[in-house]
Amino acid sequence: MIAATAYHIFIKEFVSEFRTRYALNALLMFVVTTLSIILFSIGQESPSPDVLSGTLWIVIFFSAMSGLSRTFVAEEERGTSLTLRLLAHSSSVYIGKLIYNFILILVLSFIIAAAYLLFINEFSVKTYEIFWLTILLGSAGLASASTILAAIIAKANTKGTLFPVLAFPVLLPLLLTCINATKLATEGAFLTEALKEFQILLSFTIVMITTSMLVFDFVWKD
Repeated sequence: MIAATAYHIFIKEFVSEFRTRYALNALLMFVVTTLSIILFSIGQESPSPDVLSGTLWIVIFFSAMSGLSRTFVAEEERGTSLTLRLLAHSSSVYIGKLIYNFILILVLSFIIAAAYLLFINEFSVKTYEIFWLTILLGSAGLASASTILAAIIAKANTKGTLFPVLAFPVLLPLLLTCINATKLATEGAFLTEALKEFQILLSFTIVMITTSMLVFDFVWKD
């Protein structure tokens, strides 16, 4: 029952997004603008792989913040949150929103990573297994934390500014680990050398999802 309801909520989010394309258009515009600024800033310089790895995850982080912040805000603005509370169990709502956020940020992260590799010649990946696994696990971590944070700030008066302020300290360990793993990918490290980073990313995601499932019912019905 919960799985079926979560699936329907995911489909609702998917259809609603492609009807308005608010988050998708905002995210793509942000990505194009940010990458253009990075290209102009680099110019003839040759930044180190460390700097470029950090810049990549800064772009992904702020792209996620600009799109995922509206996960629950849209329900409040449309006045459909009360109906959703009556018709669906809180766990179903969380799981459906989480899956939608994960797919959205995963697609976005792959687009950003592909564009980064294509347009920034100084950024060279030598171990693609580490790089793409980092993108996958990093996206899962971003989605797991952003979903519960979006639910918390949905009723606040300053939704747009509050979301990144709350998200940054929570996601800082995740971002630092993703940057370290990306640096290993650019250095040509073996897959086994990045297992520690993968374990941290996976543990972060599991802890965030478990904690969110425990507290979401109180946040959603408050």
